[in-house]
Amino acid sequence: MPLPLPWCHPAAIAPRRILTVSATRSLHALAHRHPSALRNAPPAVSDWRTRNRGRGKKTKASVTLDELPQGLIPLEPLALEHVTKKKDYPTVVRQARSNMQKFENCVLLTRVGGFYELYFEQADEFAPLLGIKVAIKHTNAGDVSMAGFPFFQLDRYLKILVQDLNRYVAIADEFPNEKTKSGDLMHDRKVSRIITPGTLIDENFMDPFTNNYVLAIHIEDHAQEPMHQFPHLNAPLPVGLAWLDLSTGQFYTQSTDLSALPSYLARIGPREIVLDEDLQASKDHGIFSILAEDRHLITYANALEIQKVSEWSPMLESPIAPRVENTFSPEEVAAGSTLLQYVKTRLQGSNIKLQPPSRQLDMMGIDKNTMRALEVKKTMREDMLTGSLLHTVRRTVTKGGARLLDNWLSSPSTSLDVINARLDLVTFMLNDELLRERVIILLRRSHDSHRLLQKFAFGRGDPDDLLGLKSTVYATQELVATLEQDSEEEACIQAMITRINLEGPNDLAKRIGDAVDEEGLMQQHRLEDGEVGEMQALAQRVVNSEGSTEDSYILPKGTRKKKTTSIREYYSEDNDTWIMKPGASPTLERLHRELALLQNEKQKLGEDLKMRLGAESLTLRFTPGMGHICHVKGKDMKLNLSDVRSVGSSKTTRSFHHPEWTKLGQQLDQCKIHIRAAEQRVFQELREEVIRNIVKLRRNAAVLDELDVACSFATLAAEKQWTRPILNKTFAHKVVGGRHPTVEGGLEEEGRSFITNDCFVGDVKRTWLITGPNMAGKSTFLRQNALITILAQVGSYVPAEYAEIGLVDHIFSRVGSADNLYRDQSTFMVEMLETATILKHATQRSFVIMDEIGRGTTPEDGTAVAFACLHQLYHVNKCRTLFATHFHDLTDMVGKEEMEGIGFYCTDVREDGKGAFRYDHRLREGVNKRSHALKVAKLAGLPDEAIAIAQKVLDGCIRPV
Repeated sequence: MPLPLPWCHPAAIAPRRILTVSATRSLHALAHRHPSALRNAPPAVSDWRTRNRGRGKKTKASVTLDELPQGLIPLEPLALEHVTKKKDYPTVVRQARSNMQKFENCVLLTRVGGFYELYFEQADEFAPLLGIKVAIKHTNAGDVSMAGFPFFQLDRYLKILVQDLNRYVAIADEFPNEKTKSGDLMHDRKVSRIITPGTLIDENFMDPFTNNYVLAIHIEDHAQEPMHQFPHLNAPLPVGLAWLDLSTGQFYTQSTDLSALPSYLARIGPREIVLDEDLQASKDHGIFSILAEDRHLITYANALEIQKVSEWSPMLESPIAPRVENTFSPEEVAAGSTLLQYVKTRLQGSNIKLQPPSRQLDMMGIDKNTMRALEVKKTMREDMLTGSLLHTVRRTVTKGGARLLDNWLSSPSTSLDVINARLDLVTFMLNDELLRERVIILLRRSHDSHRLLQKFAFGRGDPDDLLGLKSTVYATQELVATLEQDSEEEACIQAMITRINLEGPNDLAKRIGDAVDEEGLMQQHRLEDGEVGEMQALAQRVVNSEGSTEDSYILPKGTRKKKTTSIREYYSEDNDTWIMKPGASPTLERLHRELALLQNEKQKLGEDLKMRLGAESLTLRFTPGMGHICHVKGKDMKLNLSDVRSVGSSKTTRSFHHPEWTKLGQQLDQCKIHIRAAEQRVFQELREEVIRNIVKLRRNAAVLDELDVACSFATLAAEKQWTRPILNKTFAHKVVGGRHPTVEGGLEEEGRSFITNDCFVGDVKRTWLITGPNMAGKSTFLRQNALITILAQVGSYVPAEYAEIGLVDHIFSRVGSADNLYRDQSTFMVEMLETATILKHATQRSFVIMDEIGRGTTPEDGTAVAFACLHQLYHVNKCRTLFATHFHDLTDMVGKEEMEGIGFYCTDVREDGKGAFRYDHRLREGVNKRSHALKVAKLAGLPDEAIAIAQKVLDGCIRPV
């Protein structure tokens, strides 16, 4: 029987192990339980037993403690064959486990042939979320959970993991194993890239109309004492920002302070935020209260050292000029260094070429609350694009133009020169409708150059991308010719033309056209479509016959092109379609001539063998399993073919090898291999030429984006009859016949018209105090004037009959109500926090809209707070202000304080004397002290009994004791 511990334990297997006295007590007990155990013990134990008894003495079945030798007892090792060797996982599973340990915070996807697979606990956790089944792999080391999906569905599952679940994903690809021994795997599996929400490059699920930014934030003295949870109560703390979009190569830096950080977060909209690892231990730091507001995804990075700006050059498409290096603040340099090191780590050593960093200077500030309240990019309630200002004004036809419009709306300009240059271009396009239509047609022919070029910068571009660049360059050529012909003396057009450089790109486009075989590429895609269609049809048949209704949901819907993962798949040996034209290089030209000669020889050999063998049905074929074979069918199967080697037959066909065809077929194979290699060389040369022209191509693409936005604004102005605003450096806001851009569109869909209103604030009357009933349009009036200001400073026409606007440096709003229970903040606390930010940061050039300040508390306290805010804005901030309120006592208090610069305006309700009423949305000068709340309550459906009681309270029939 097997020995109990310690004899059979692996720990006992070592040269000259030592057994102490405590271990001898185990021997004493062992002798009582298993007398035979001591007889089978190793020789060293038998020796000391023999030395403690006389020769021939009767053997004892047990020993006492006194009879055992004291001290250390040497043990000889057990024989190795008595120990079971620890079994290990198969190599692929072992490699996956090793990668999971190295990248423990990532979901690991391991490439195994045509699949990506998950293993162990990750398969159990994520397979149900991905909608794939978990299987059990039986190995010598135990069962292993695993799940997988076809490699061409990678984007589909990355979207779920990265975009929907905010997970980090490590991609382990196959690399040839150069030190292959007998029985070893042909491939090693190493992590080639880590994908996070902020480091997407060319994934198909990326939003093409929005930038995908990763943002690094550096706080210099974060090691100081903890900060207050309300950032505005802390002393100004310098902050460095650096953000980039890997899919376009755009790279920005900025210096600010912690109190202004929410505005930058609203403007940038980062998908991922990178913080210094040292901050992870300071959970009470003020920055976390800011980031918690919108549940930002935070990643901690350990920057080994802060690199100088000059050391960023290897990751940039062009070096930073020495005179510019000194303009970066220390905080910007630290943030940029952290960001670049983080991105480099995520890309696992891949080449990267970013644009040199730039600052977004002279921008209007729009804080997070204002962005949300004005619904600039998303609606407040549904958090959707539809119904937002961006959705209302977007008429762009290119993806780059859509992204530029998105950025402009987030950060309107405060430079008169920039705004007027944009407006001049819009005006020109608006006045020449025929030119605008031709420009839009040419823009539609261009491709998303920013993201195409970035793919080549990463070494990911393919022949389709080359054709996309060629089409864009040719469209740009025609665009320049069109603009030059129709606008010789227009300064705004000439300024755009001079920024376009086609000297190198023209040569590149011509070479791409001469080299890439577009018809061959289309044939390749048709073949791929056919293969995918066949596989989908087969899968559908299998599910119909063996599966359930639920199984059918996992099948891809419709025929789609298989996404190839590398250029290697374009040049596979079993593919007879050519991607490059024969004239792409002298080598290709020669090889194609050789191939044509060999194919002629193949045709002659086939005819010759038909005659010699008397087999009319004979064809020369190639199959992956049998190689180059001769194939006959029908009556030719009965021919005497004893001198050839048969390799297969059926009832109606027969295949055999013939030495002449085998030799010729090998020559054909070699020629095709050489053609594929030559095509790869041509493709590599084209890719290098793209990189050499990347700066020019990117600058040209930026011009196309601006033209797209200008045409979009012109189209919008023509559709909506908007007018060109006048921008100046005054402090006035003069709007005649102003309208709310999104509300007006909604009313038009219902067949209703929008009531326009004038607004003259900031000149004679610096503040407007607005009263009136609920639902009479006060909030709409406030918002529409803020939106008109944003549109004007973006460079768009505005929804008004006339608009003259003094430049605004920051728009602030306090409208709507909400609480933040997560941070233990009531509705009133949130209102006061937002109000405090406004009163602390608004300048004379700011534009403030405030709606119902103080309503979250008692009427007395609310009135006091509202008047204090109005007083502060008037006397201290001295900014343009639209102030709507239901605290009617404010009008009397303003009069007593002799605040002559405040104007009184109101809306009203029109009644017909029969109980019916309608809202009069047109503002008039004066004060309306009736809120008509019961009318709103009645419209909302309150019971008549409740309405009657409320009316008695208003009439004074019911009073508090």
